[in-house]
Amino acid sequence: MSPEHQSPEHDNTQHDNTEHQSLRDLLRKARVRAEAPDFDPDEAPADPVGLFREWLTAAVDGGVPQPEAMTLATSSPTGDVTARTLLLKDLDDAFWFASSSLSPKGRQLNQNPRVALTFYWREQGRQVRVLGEASRGPRDVSAADFTARHPDSRAVAIAQRQSTPIDDAQDAEARLAEAKERIASDDEFTPDDWTAYRVAPTAIEFWQATTGRDQVRLRYDRTPDGWDRATLWP
Repeated sequence: MSPEHQSPEHDNTQHDNTEHQSLRDLLRKARVRAEAPDFDPDEAPADPVGLFREWLTAAVDGGVPQPEAMTLATSSPTGDVTARTLLLKDLDDAFWFASSSLSPKGRQLNQNPRVALTFYWREQGRQVRVLGEASRGPRDVSAADFTARHPDSRAVAIAQRQSTPIDDAQDAEARLAEAKERIASDDEFTPDDWTAYRVAPTAIEFWQATTGRDQVRLRYDRTPDGWDRATLWP
């Protein structure tokens, strides 16, 4: 069929394929990091939490913006997965974050405590993936986290349940004003639903980019006797 007799649908398909190919070419040209920190898995410590602390410190010292930001993935009993970015609040033998237990993530954690965390430090070509189980920390830790937050952040947290729709803007403003007054009158107030969660890791994988498009991967898996580790194919 000659070009003048081709249908509009055929023309659109050709156009879409051209755009798709152009995007693929564009992504292939994306800049690859010219330099990356050295990472020798054979010299990694036996404890992955210790290695994570080293990498996090290097990210902070290297000026990576907000290196404590992490993606938390949770799932419902029916298998629906949700991911969002929040902040790591502390690190001991577990990874700590805080949220309302009434929020979508809090409700999912109550139903299924298995979670995944992902840290990505683009400037250093590094990624850390954590699998583990979340549990509630002590009440005093939750209170300490909440009262350390900016008063406006605390007011928002108690004005309305997180992630619920704003049906009435005027009512929402009134609730927020009331919450700010409550915070101002009682600086130690902490709502019952505010919770510090700890994620006890069962597996941690460290991913290091190289100067090319290759990568180095080291995975730790918890065992009854400690941690097993293995390097992985890219």
